[in-house]
Parts: sequence; structure tokens; C-alpha cells
Amino acid sequence: MSSSADFQPSASSVGSSSPDTNGAPVASPGNGLGEPAVAAATVLPALAERVRTLRARRGLTRKALAAAAGISERHLANLEYGNGNASILILHQLAAALHCALAELVGDVTTDSSEWLLIRELLENRSEADLRRARLKLSELFDNATGDERLRRSHIALVGLRGAGKSTLGRMLADDLGFPFVELGREIEKLAGCGIPQIHSLYGANAYRRYERRAVEEVIQIFPEVVMATPGGLVSDSATFNLVLAHCYTVWLQADPEDHMRRVREQGDLRPMSGAGAMEDLRRILAGRASFYAKADLTYRTSGKTLEQCFAGLRTQVRAAIAEAG
Repeated sequence: MSSSADFQPSASSVGSSSPDTNGAPVASPGNGLGEPAVAAATVLPALAERVRTLRARRGLTRKALAAAAGISERHLANLEYGNGNASILILHQLAAALHCALAELVGDVTTDSSEWLLIRELLENRSEADLRRARLKLSELFDNATGDERLRRSHIALVGLRGAGKSTLGRMLADDLGFPFVELGREIEKLAGCGIPQIHSLYGANAYRRYERRAVEEVIQIFPEVVMATPGGLVSDSATFNLVLAHCYTVWLQADPEDHMRRVREQGDLRPMSGAGAMEDLRRILAGRASFYAKADLTYRTSGKTLEQCFAGLRTQVRAAIAEAG
């Protein structure tokens, strides 16, 4: 495994055009031989950050990703620290395990066509508010949105990491509003005819995402009014999350990592939250998804409140949003 240090020119070679003691040419200004050092200082750290971000967004531990990609955990660790010079085959395996395009892993996907480049130029350096307006206009243009804000606000979708209170608060909110309550994970299992762990083990993550999207589509089509608790990883699939944003009033139930961990353990399910480094993994998953969760119409913190306080505040804000739409 090569490291970034392998590409650093020696102090004596920089600025010199004479051969080294073995007769090989050395880097000098303008001869292009110093370019690997530049790549090691810029490309490898950027690649490391993308791998870490994509892994966190998918909710995978380093061990799980290494196993899925068929590479050693040590190899992956070196890559994530910016010390590994991965071959194109290793990157291809990682992209397959992360269920993303290779271009997304190694660079900017908006460089693959002239239209992408022109669109990127229009959006570059825009504020988050401007980008949100652009996304909503694109949704309208391509007919992803209902165009009926009253109907959209009759579909309440709760998003957030496990332990945020989506199921508990969702049921309470549905009862209060007189809406049906839907646990999207249960709908996914009904469509697949088996549990979510079996979907992943038998058919893979891509199949799970297809079932997840179909479940969202069916809930939106079947229920004129609904409160829906979504799986924490739903935001990892941009197409499905866009569908939810376009057709549902979304609420991010936000909590501190310690509260997520404590609540899941209190529910008696320790499998996803056990083992060394569990808290570190949880923090990274939350950090990797936070910018997506933040696209929700409403962010509501559940930390530092009793269940009754959480529900009272959430009820007030959601009812106000529904009333605002008429």
C-alpha cells in the first residue's frame, strides 16, 4: 500500500533538473515530475473525505464496508485517512458497496456533460436558500410535486435517526390529528414478504431501496391524510427523499447522539448500537446525514424534554403548519 509520503520530492530535488544518484530525472519547475506530489496532497485527502462521507451516509461501519467491498479493513482505514493510493479496481469495488456511481466517489458527477457544466455554473456559489428554491422549481418543472400545498401538508413525514422518537411521537400525533399512522418499515416488509434484514441479506441494498421507494409511493397515493415514520436511512437515496420532500410536510426529529443511543438501548434492541466505537459510528452517521435531514420543512428537537413536552410542542407546530395551508 503506497502512502502520500511516497510521492513527496526530497528537498534537494525541488527546483533541480539534474538526475538523481541512480540516473533518474527528478522534479523541477515546469517538467511535470512534481505533479504526483500535488495529487498526493490534494486528491487523496479529498478522496478520503468522500469515502468517509458516503460510508456515514449509508450508515455502514468501516468493518461492514470493507467486507461488502471485499477489501481489508486496514486498506480501507488507510484510504479514509488519506494515506492509501487505491487502484481503480478497489475504487470500483467501493463504489459498488456504497451503491453510488464511481464518478461520485472519485470526483464531481456534474462534469460528465456540457449541460451539467452549464447548470453547475448557474448554481455555483449560491446560498442554501437559493439552491432550495432552484430544487423546488425543478420539482415543479419535472412534475414531482403535487402543486397542492394543502394536500402536501396532509401527509406528515417524520425523518431522523433511530431513537429520535418518530414512532412514539408519530402515533401520538396521528391520534391527535385523526390521521392514520404508517410505519414505513412495516410497509416495506409487506411489499417484500420478509423482514428488512432478510431483504438486505437475500436481495441486497439496491432491492431494499426499490421497495422503500415503492412503499413511499403507495402511502402517498393511498392515504389522503397520514402521519408516516420513515427509516433513518431514507435520506441516503436522493430520488426517494425528493419524492418525500415534494409530497409530504417533513419534520426532522432531531436529538443529541447520546439520546439516540440511550433510547434505542431502552427499546431493548442493542444490535445496531453495540460494540466498540458504536458512539463514534453513530456520531458520524448523524453528521453524514444532517445536511439532508435539515431539508425538512420543520426541525424539532426532542432532547432535553419529557415525552409530554415533546408532543405538546410538536403538535402545536404541525397543527399551525396545516392551518397555514388552509
